[in-house]
Amino acid sequence: MPELRKDPIVGRWVIISTERGKRPSDFGRTVTPPRGGFCPFCPGNESRTPPEVYAERLNGTKPDGPGWRVRVVSNKFPALEIEGDLNRRGEGIYDKMSGVGAHEVVIETTHHEREMSQLAIPQLDRVFTACRQRMTDLAQDRRFRYIQVFKNHGEAAGASLEHSHTQLVATPIIPRRVAEELKGCAQHFEIKERCIFCDIVDQELAYEKRVVCANDDYLVIEPFAPRFPFETWLLPRRHERDFEDAFRDGYGSLARIYKELLLRMNAALSDPPYNWVLHTAPYEAEKKGTVHYHWHIELMPRLTKVAGFEWGTGFYINPTPPEDATRYLREAVLPAGWAEGEDEVPADSGPTTSG
Repeated sequence: MPELRKDPIVGRWVIISTERGKRPSDFGRTVTPPRGGFCPFCPGNESRTPPEVYAERLNGTKPDGPGWRVRVVSNKFPALEIEGDLNRRGEGIYDKMSGVGAHEVVIETTHHEREMSQLAIPQLDRVFTACRQRMTDLAQDRRFRYIQVFKNHGEAAGASLEHSHTQLVATPIIPRRVAEELKGCAQHFEIKERCIFCDIVDQELAYEKRVVCANDDYLVIEPFAPRFPFETWLLPRRHERDFEDAFRDGYGSLARIYKELLLRMNAALSDPPYNWVLHTAPYEAEKKGTVHYHWHIELMPRLTKVAGFEWGTGFYINPTPPEDATRYLREAVLPAGWAEGEDEVPADSGPTTSG
């Protein structure tokens, strides 16, 4: 029979509808027809985007021209504008402020046709490093309280351009979803003096039934109370509050397990559209009470639609138990030599950075 499960972090209940139980083949494949036409993210079209704010480039190449491996530019159609004051004010019982923030695009590859799962591990390392560099820089702006990194892959997931890219949005408020996690982490820490995410990591490693894959540094799991079929979390195994602090010698270990996750997802679900979001601790003054937080990535394939019941109640109905999803992802056959791959440029071409 159906089962109600409670998320131990934010206290949200979900319905695992076992009677509707769906296998990967039941969801069907979402086919996005190629759009073709002009792409502002392709090499040679740098003048058609806003100026780059960060890039990793080949030696001797100039900003806003070819020769880059990863390039970050402001979004041409930003959700929030970088200029101006917050101008917080009230209107009766209502609160509002100016739409101040930052909205940037990380162009992940020079190859228009390559998806993130097809990038070499060193290139994925560069993408995560570019995100870190921009987050660190934007955090210096005291108007911003949080920086959300996210990716929309596929038209059904909200991607408006085919060329693979990730986005960053700096906001003057802490998003509600992150605030709920912070509150849940604080409550757990107050009672047990432990990080709840660390407890989840330890328990899932002990039980193993929801562990998709792992390495020495990271763990990929199907969460106990997933909102969506095949919702997947990627967490550092050690306690880390900030994504930026995980850098150490680079993001190679993260890149490797993230590529494995994407390949397993693609093999099990026939290249689904998906969204992923990075949740990390807020910045500067906001970090005082966040020692108990634990950064992580949440990946949600777009396999079902949110409908009236979900909107009306806040419950999510998930037709695939996470234990079943784990089994399908574990059993997915990865391409031979998946950890290898053609890098963005010849290995003897030294990088420089700008921005």
